[in-house]
Amino acid sequence: MAHEATAAPHQHYYVPQPMPWPIMGSIALWLMMLGAVFVFNGMSGGWISIAAGFMVLLYMMFRWFGDVIRESEGMKYGRWEDVSFRWGMSFFIFSEVMFFAAFFGALFYVRVLSVPDLASLQNNEYLWPGFAALWPSAGPTFEQKFSPMAAWGLPAINTLLLLSSGVTVTIAHWALKENKRAMLNLFLFFTVALGVTFLFVQAYEYGHAYSELNLKLTTGVYGSTFFMLTGFHGFHVTVGAIMLSVILGRCLAGHFKPDHHFAFEGVAWYWHFVDVVWLGLFIFVYWL
Repeated sequence: MAHEATAAPHQHYYVPQPMPWPIMGSIALWLMMLGAVFVFNGMSGGWISIAAGFMVLLYMMFRWFGDVIRESEGMKYGRWEDVSFRWGMSFFIFSEVMFFAAFFGALFYVRVLSVPDLASLQNNEYLWPGFAALWPSAGPTFEQKFSPMAAWGLPAINTLLLLSSGVTVTIAHWALKENKRAMLNLFLFFTVALGVTFLFVQAYEYGHAYSELNLKLTTGVYGSTFFMLTGFHGFHVTVGAIMLSVILGRCLAGHFKPDHHFAFEGVAWYWHFVDVVWLGLFIFVYWL
C-alpha cells in the first residue's frame, strides 16, 4: 500500500489549478498589437500601449514560468508529462523550421526564378538597361550602388561562435547526465557567453552594412531577404540566450537531476536548431 501511495501521483496526468496567466498573456499581446496599430497610423499613445503590454507580458512569463518550475521541482511531473513536453517542444521547433523554410523559399525564388526571368525578358535593354541575371541583385529598378556582405569576415567569426556554442551545450548536457555540476555550470556559462558574443558581432555587422556598404533593409530584394533572414535568426538567438540564461540560473540553484531535466534538453534542442539554421544562412545568404 505504501508503494501504491508513492506511485499514485504519476499514474494520472497532472492538472494544475486554474490560473490567470493565459488570459493575462492575451491581454498583453492585445495591448502590444493595439499600440503597433497606433504607431503605424501616427496616433498618440502607441508606444505607451506597447510598453504596457510588454511589461504585462514579462510579468506573466515570470510568474507562469515560476509556477512550472515549482511544479517540476516538486516532482509533480511524471512519464506522461515528460512525453507531452517532448511532443510540444518538437512541434514548436517544427513550426520554427517551417517559418524559416518560407524565407529560404523566398530567397530561392528570387535567385533561381525571378531575377533570371527579369533579365531574359525580350527588349529588357529598353526597360532596364544593363540589368543582368547576377546575384546579389537589388532588382532592375534599384539604382543605388551597394556592396554585399562578404562571407569570410564577420559571418565566418559568428559561424565559429555558434558552432562552438553547440559543442559547449552538448558538453554541459553530458555533465548533467553524469551529475558533474561544476562542469555543467561552467560549460553552460560558456554557451551563454558565446551566444551573447554572437549578437554583439551581428550588431556590429549591421552597423558596418548600413554605414559602409550601403546595404539596408530597403536595398531592393537582396537587402530585404538578407535582413529578414539574418534578423529573424538574430531574434531567435536572443530568445535562445535568454532561455539558456534561465537554465543556467536554475543549474546554479541546484535544479535538475541526471534522469529528470527535460527543461534543459528542450532548450538544448532549440539551440541546436538555431545552429543549423545559421549554417544554412552562412551557405546560401553569405557564401554562395
